[in-house]
Amino acid sequence: MKDDSGVVMVNRKELDPESSPQAAFGARLRRLREERGWKQEELGDRMGYSGTHISAVETDRKMPTLRLARSADAAFGLVGTVGNFERQWREIQYGTLLEGFPEYVRHEGRAAEIRLYEVGVMPGLLQTPAYTKELVASEVKRGEISAEQADERISLVAERQAVLARTSAPLLFAVLDESCLRRPIGSPSVMRDQFARLLEIADLPNCVLQVAPFEMGVRRPFNLPVTILTLPDRSLMAYSESAQRGHLERDNRFVLPLLTAYHQLQAEAPSQAQSVAMIEQV
Repeated sequence: MKDDSGVVMVNRKELDPESSPQAAFGARLRRLREERGWKQEELGDRMGYSGTHISAVETDRKMPTLRLARSADAAFGLVGTVGNFERQWREIQYGTLLEGFPEYVRHEGRAAEIRLYEVGVMPGLLQTPAYTKELVASEVKRGEISAEQADERISLVAERQAVLARTSAPLLFAVLDESCLRRPIGSPSVMRDQFARLLEIADLPNCVLQVAPFEMGVRRPFNLPVTILTLPDRSLMAYSESAQRGHLERDNRFVLPLLTAYHQLQAEAPSQAQSVAMIEQV
């Protein structure tokens, strides 16, 4: 095989795009580059990377990052298109997430109201960066994800949290099981900063924060985390997780009973003022 200068290429590595999402990303990057007659160094210059780095991504020796995907979209004029590299990158990342969660995240970003109940760990929307890093570091240590995937998980959490700062921010109702407060994640300073973050959330005009104490017992209607979204058109959907998968439910026959149970949870739980006092005490 020859490159555009006529030089025989003996070390070209052919990838099967069907072998993995990363291979499909690299094969597409190479195909679009060659269609434009660019060498790897030229594409690298356009994207802010070395030709060696581009080669490593094209041959699946390096994982693409969000920054690289966005740079590729800019170089190829794909920003804002349906089939851009950023969307393809997110599909790679979602492969390490629970089934159902990627679709949930897309809807979360445009929700008018978010109601969540969490057990054992702070919900992603409320986590500090240090708290998130402790969680993903434990996953890396257990071999569940790579260090690169951990970095992208941290970026994903930060992107999700941006929804609370948008111009038309959603109403956020968050009820945390007391176990979220009692379970230590990282050092005492990490937890102190996390508690401070909760107090900041409680001060926001579009947020209501409550803690469901252990003493609620059977008056707590949920045993597992659940999130209910109200979309701009007032339609509802619910997301829940087990240990192995997530489930996004759109059927009102199943979502409305969850919404009723959530209202009961809010009524039974201490008020925000009482919950804030509990957080400050902890």
